[in-house]
Amino acid sequence: MLAYHRIDVMVVLQTSMLLSERQRIASLAATTRLPAVYGYREHVDDGGLISYGVDLRACFRRAAYYVHKILNGVAPGDLPIEFPTRLELVINLKTANALGLDVPPTLLARADEVIE
Repeated sequence: MLAYHRIDVMVVLQTSMLLSERQRIASLAATTRLPAVYGYREHVDDGGLISYGVDLRACFRRAAYYVHKILNGVAPGDLPIEFPTRLELVINLKTANALGLDVPPTLLARADEVIE
């Protein structure tokens, strides 16, 4: 279906539903030779091409701080709302090579992690 519509690239939304299907999504993207950009690095760890977004592990660690505060009696409404301030860029070179893509050296230099 994607090939029929001549799709050149796919952007995968940041949702837990799509995160849980990351291996299947990466496999389908590879089968159709479709480059895909993701919001979570976990997609790239499982064969996706590139991700740019928040580090879920850091978010989960920070959530533990809130749980600790609440369990020690702080009212949830008294805790500040926080947003992640750091985004990470992860590139999977093995996937790029399989898709026949050349990743520019300037992009590789900016990456937080390159999976080879």
